[in-house]
Amino acid sequence: MPKVNVYNMLGEQVGEIELKDNIFGIEVNEHVLYEVVKNQLANRRQGTQSAKTRAEVRGGGRKPWRQKGTGRARQGSIRAPHWVGGGVAFAPKPRDYSYKVPKKVKRLAMKSALSSKVLNDEIIVLEELKLEEPKTKEMVKILANVKAGKKVLIVMDEKNINVIKSAKNIPNVQTALVNTLNVYDILKFDSFIITKDAVRKVEEVFA
Repeated sequence: MPKVNVYNMLGEQVGEIELKDNIFGIEVNEHVLYEVVKNQLANRRQGTQSAKTRAEVRGGGRKPWRQKGTGRARQGSIRAPHWVGGGVAFAPKPRDYSYKVPKKVKRLAMKSALSSKVLNDEIIVLEELKLEEPKTKEMVKILANVKAGKKVLIVMDEKNINVIKSAKNIPNVQTALVNTLNVYDILKFDSFIITKDAVRKVEEVFA
């Protein structure tokens, strides 16, 4: 079982925690990570892009000139794609980009993402993370104390409004709950800060 140091909010080591092998110590499957991240990004796409085809552009109802005898190339409509103001050939239309990935693949990707954080020493376990009132300055201090990277994901076991508000205005810092964790966010951030209680909850959920 991988062991990780546990720190308090002052950045002092207060103990160690053993992480479960089957969640934080598996071999990282890069292909599965790629598939799940690709799926998440595809599902986030709005798919609202739209352009008009020649059938939808206004005008061009009659033939611009007769078929023969003018010396010019034959034309059927001034709204054909090669005309200025014409319709778009193979115009994009609103569509749904989302698709499903098997649950087992998602679960394996989540475990791989968590294991990669342990493998790369990017996980920071806090004994607790509590603030009496929302203060950005306090959160900045805590991040400096634990030597967090430039991009930080803070994971809590339950919603804490003071922590969320304190982190909200810090660039490249995001908060998440265990039940809202996703593979893309875990990989996107340099530092993965998680409370001791949240670790146990993650092990419970993904066991």
